[in-house]
Amino acid sequence: MTAEALAAPKPVKWWFILVQGILSIVVGLLFLIEPVRTSKTAVGLLGVYWLILGILDLFSLFRDRTAWGWKLFTGIIGILAGFLIVSNFLGPNAGTLDRLLTTAMLGVTFAIVIGTLGIIYGIVMLIAAFRGAGIGAGILGALTIVFGIIILTNPIPTALGLPFVIGIWLLVGGIFLIIAAFRARSA
Repeated sequence: MTAEALAAPKPVKWWFILVQGILSIVVGLLFLIEPVRTSKTAVGLLGVYWLILGILDLFSLFRDRTAWGWKLFTGIIGILAGFLIVSNFLGPNAGTLDRLLTTAMLGVTFAIVIGTLGIIYGIVMLIAAFRGAGIGAGILGALTIVFGIIILTNPIPTALGLPFVIGIWLLVGGIFLIIAAFRARSA
C-alpha cells in the first residue's frame, strides 16, 4: 500500500450524509415537540454512553499507559456519572419523578458549565485584545463574559431552554447536512 493511499481519507457516501441530516431533523423536531420526553430519553442514553466510555477508558489503561492519569480520572468520572444516571433511570425504584429530576439536574449542570466556560473564554479574549488582537476580540470577550454571568445567575431557565436550543441546532444542522448530501451526490 502506498503512502498516498494510507494518507487519503475515504470519501463519505452521499446517502450516509443524507441519512444523518434526516435523523438530525427528526431528533430536532422531537426536542421541539416533546422537549421533556426527548430530554429524558437523551439523558438516559447519555448515562449509558458515559458508563460504557468510562469502562473503556479504564480498560484502555491495560493496552496503552500514556496519559494514564487522565484516562483513570475520566474513566472513574464516566463510570460514576453514568452509573448515577442509569441507576435513576433503570433502578428498581426509578420513577418518572426520578427521571425528571435527573434530567433537570443534568441540564442545570450543563448550564453552569456553559456559563463558566463562557466567562473563561471571555477573559481569554479580553487578554488577547489587550495583547493586540483588536477591538473586536475585546468586544466579543466582554459580551461572552456578560452572557456567561447571565447563564450562571439563571441556570434553571437556561436548563429549561436547552432542549429548544438543541432542537433548533439539530434542525439547522440537518438542513445543512441534506444540502451537503445532494451537493456530494452531484459532484
